[in-house]
Amino acid sequence: MALIFPRLANNFVKNGYFPTDSNTLGCIFSALDVAGSQVRVIDPCCGEGCALAETSTHLQSLGCAVSSFGIDVDADRAWHAKTVLDTVAHADVHDVMITPRSFGLLFLNPPYGDVLSDKAAIGDRGGKRERHEKVFCRRTFQLLQFGGVLVLIVPGYVIDTELATLIARNFDRVSVFMAPEQQFKQCVLFGVKRRSDTPDPKVVAMLEAFGRGENRTELLEHWSGEPYTVPAATPAEGFNFSVVRLDARQLGNELQSGLERASLWPKFEMTLACKARPVRRPLRDLSKWHLALALAAGHIAGIVRSDAGRVLLIKGGTFKEKDTAVEYEHLADGSVSETRILTDKFVPVIRAIDFTPGERLGEIVTIR
Repeated sequence: MALIFPRLANNFVKNGYFPTDSNTLGCIFSALDVAGSQVRVIDPCCGEGCALAETSTHLQSLGCAVSSFGIDVDADRAWHAKTVLDTVAHADVHDVMITPRSFGLLFLNPPYGDVLSDKAAIGDRGGKRERHEKVFCRRTFQLLQFGGVLVLIVPGYVIDTELATLIARNFDRVSVFMAPEQQFKQCVLFGVKRRSDTPDPKVVAMLEAFGRGENRTELLEHWSGEPYTVPAATPAEGFNFSVVRLDARQLGNELQSGLERASLWPKFEMTLACKARPVRRPLRDLSKWHLALALAAGHIAGIVRSDAGRVLLIKGGTFKEKDTAVEYEHLADGSVSETRILTDKFVPVIRAIDFTPGERLGEIVTIR
C-alpha cells in the first residue's frame, strides 16, 4: 500500500517519523500467525495507517477477523488512517484512554529522536535527554494481553541498558534483527508479553550487545523458527478506547457516524448522572452544611420550575474563599502588634440558565 500524501512522506524524517517499508513488512508477516477467530491490533503512532492496514489484511488471510486501532498526533496522517483502519484517534498517545491488556498485537514504530518539550526527563535518567522510543515503549507495552505479540521497529543504536531491561521485564521469546532496509538503521524486535516482571539477564545482555553492534543478523524474507502467534481478542465487554480531549472535527465525525457508536453517547448517563431515580424528600430542611455537601457532590442540578412559570436549568457547586480576622495586641513598649488570621470557608453557589420564554431567555443567574 503506497503512501497517499507525497508531501507528508517527505516530511516524515524531519518530524521524526519513519514509515515502515514494504520489504520489512513482508518479512514481519512471515513470522506471524493467529489463534482464534477474532484478534485486536493497535499501532499507537500509525501515521497514515498503511503498515497496520497491511498487517490486518495479512492476519485476515490467515482466517480471522481483525479489529484495528490507531493513534497519530498529526491531523493529515490521522484522518487518512481513519479511511483504512477501523478506529483511529487524532491525538497524543497520552491523551487516549485504553483498556490495559486488551490487544493481541502491538505494532510499534515510534517517532525517533529526543523529546523536544518540557516533558523531556533530564537529570533523572543519567543526565540524558529522554527519547521518543522509550516514552512510547513505557506507555504502550501495558496494552498487550498476556501472550500478545510485540513488533517493535526502532534504530538499533537506541537499544541501551534501560530499553533492554524494559523489554526483558515485559517479554519472553525476544528476538531482534536488522531490517532489510537500512536507510534509517532500523531493527525489528519480536516478543511475547509475559506475566512476570523480573527481567531475564540473558535477554538484557543479548539486547545490549545488539545495541552495541554485535551479533547482528538481517531479518529474512522467510521465517524459519516458531511463529509469533497473535492470541484471540479479550472480551469486548469493558473495552475502552476513548480520547480525553476530543476536537470539534472528530466529535462531528462521531456524531455523523451514528449515535450508537459515537464515543460520548454510550457513557452519557454515567458522565452526566442523568439516569432517572426516584425522588425522595429529605427528612428535614437542609442546613447550610447539608446544602454545601450536596452542591459539592454535584447532586443539585436539573430543571426547576417556579409557580410563576419561570424555568431554570441549574447546576450547583462550591468555591473556597478566605475570611480575614484581625487581632491587635498592646505590647509592653507601647506599640501595637497586628495579626491577620485567614480562614478558609467553602461557599455554596448555584448557577442557572434562564429558559423562561421572553426577554430573560438565556440569561445566566447566580445564586449564593
